[in-house]
Amino acid sequence: MVHGNFVIDAHCHIYPDKIAARAVAGTDAFYGTTARCPSGTVGELLEVGTKAGTDHFIVQSVATTPKQVRSINEFIAASVAASEGKFTGLGTMHPECEGIPAEIAHLKDLGLKGIKIHPDIQARPLDHPGFMIMYACCEKEGLPVLMHTGDYRYDYSNPNRLIPVLEQFPDLTVIGAHFGGWSIWEEATEKMAKYQNLVVDCSSSLPFMKHPEIAVDLVRKYGAHRVLYGTDYPMWSPVEELEHFLKLGLTPEEEKMIFADNAIRVYHLPETVRS
Repeated sequence: MVHGNFVIDAHCHIYPDKIAARAVAGTDAFYGTTARCPSGTVGELLEVGTKAGTDHFIVQSVATTPKQVRSINEFIAASVAASEGKFTGLGTMHPECEGIPAEIAHLKDLGLKGIKIHPDIQARPLDHPGFMIMYACCEKEGLPVLMHTGDYRYDYSNPNRLIPVLEQFPDLTVIGAHFGGWSIWEEATEKMAKYQNLVVDCSSSLPFMKHPEIAVDLVRKYGAHRVLYGTDYPMWSPVEELEHFLKLGLTPEEEKMIFADNAIRVYHLPETVRS
């Protein structure tokens, strides 16, 4: 525990050992970054996460082609089953999958607690017709959707794409990664904080803002009850991300909500996850 808080890292990517290094390198190439945790494996996440004081991890991966969806979802489910209670898993979806409702039923049967999409890496806008089918299914099934949001370089996941989704599916819980708009944090917050079905996480954001006060302002515009803690492992070091977060100087009540309470509520986790 950190400062007496149970800590859930709500944004972690994992890959099968045999392809993990290649998958991490692909993400590095897309963003022009160098991963702090180049392995990208379950074992590395548990090692570095435990060092950072993380108690529980919400794990996911992204399908770049329709044919990857089922194998990724089964890998995530198997990783959860082998984690001795350390992991909660999210499925993935591709907007060009055949039988999207059936795939959602399958991932729900696997025990996965939501869906992760990455419109920018998938090169499909988040209001793509296939994604819209997925949102309707998830709204009906009560499954939250975590999505990468924001990129000044592209027009796949910026507010102009997300706002119509939030308005068309008011009962769908959307988790907008990176404060709802990577690299356009303040613009995204100004446009979208009013949408109560939008929750955000703080991953891949804190080290890149000019001043910590900017992040504090974003937390308070959304409300601390709508912010999740996340590191975006393996891109960044869980230890360093925790240090950045603690420097924000949020109140103990805000930290408690962001570290765990909100993730438990959003993903419908049992309170026994803390034990």
